[in-house]
Amino acid sequence: MNQEFITAIDQIAKSKGINREKLFEAIKQSIEVACKKHFGIGAGVKQNIKININETTGDVKVFASKKVVEDEQLVNSLLEIGITEAKAINPLVTIEDIIDVEITPKNFGRIAAQNAKQVVIQKIKEAERQMVYDEYSVKLNDIVKGKVLRKEKNGYIVELDFTEASLPLTEAIPNENFEAQMEQGNGISGYKAFYLLNVKDFNKNEGKIDTKNKNAGAQVIVSRTHPELVKRLFEQEVVEIKEGTVVIKSIAREAGSRTKIAVHSNDPLVDPVGACVGEKGKRINNIVQELNGEKIDVVRWCEDAKEFIKEALSPAKVLEVELEEDGGERNARVIVPVNILTLAIGKGGQNVRLAAKLTGWKIDIKSMQTDNEEE
Repeated sequence: MNQEFITAIDQIAKSKGINREKLFEAIKQSIEVACKKHFGIGAGVKQNIKININETTGDVKVFASKKVVEDEQLVNSLLEIGITEAKAINPLVTIEDIIDVEITPKNFGRIAAQNAKQVVIQKIKEAERQMVYDEYSVKLNDIVKGKVLRKEKNGYIVELDFTEASLPLTEAIPNENFEAQMEQGNGISGYKAFYLLNVKDFNKNEGKIDTKNKNAGAQVIVSRTHPELVKRLFEQEVVEIKEGTVVIKSIAREAGSRTKIAVHSNDPLVDPVGACVGEKGKRINNIVQELNGEKIDVVRWCEDAKEFIKEALSPAKVLEVELEEDGGERNARVIVPVNILTLAIGKGGQNVRLAAKLTGWKIDIKSMQTDNEEE
């Protein structure tokens, strides 16, 4: 190593926010390992090796701590040094003292520089991962904007402002076909909203990085299917929600198909459903567009469970609701006109299924005429 290399280390430590003392300590430890590996120092013997780096000139020296013994009692030269030789190094030493003896191998500077470079590169990567963690850990469970870059084996890689994130297939909207867009030669469409699901701090051993996989270091996991994504989009789009006048009470979502969201107004003069829909449907249409055409039903939350269930089954008209609670189970028997039965249940049972999730009640639907129970 040389002075220019030391200057470069100082600049890197400052720009990347790396602790200089810890950096040099890591370099010393790496050089010590290299010393034993390349030159066989201390082979088969637990020799106490010390590395000294002149942090101004970059000079590296290797020392071995040895016990001072009488010349005629010298047995192991790796661990001991005779008193005559020891006094030539330090005239003040006495028998039983421990003295550091320089044992720097020839041409060791090149090996030292290589190891120092590797350590610096490693520390830079750690600092960059820490920067990503610090940047995105405060945004956990919130929306981040990103652009899908490419398809991977288990999902997609998403470009964020400061890093690349992972969008697992399980967190991708089923009908959002990124591959088709790539096949058409148009690349991936513009920036989209993602829910920040998880941020891993690899520097604190919360995960292991596969160095053979160039994408394994991704620390940020995002989602397009999480129900909270819909909630955050409404919070961004609807001023009344952002201000606290309108409150989102519950959400039930089947990503890519349909979402039901229950809202309540703390101000009797503000219509919570109208506020979410917006003038001429502008607010909700912006959210639907962001979610790739996913249908959204905004319903009024009611403290009265019967009324809430009626609202939740919208757009179906409900004639009667009977409630029964038994041992923690909450069951609702709902009566609808015979011509509304299919609408109330929904395609594949989706409408009643989402209504049950939204309200927290198990809902059984029956028609007024046939009394045929449906779920």
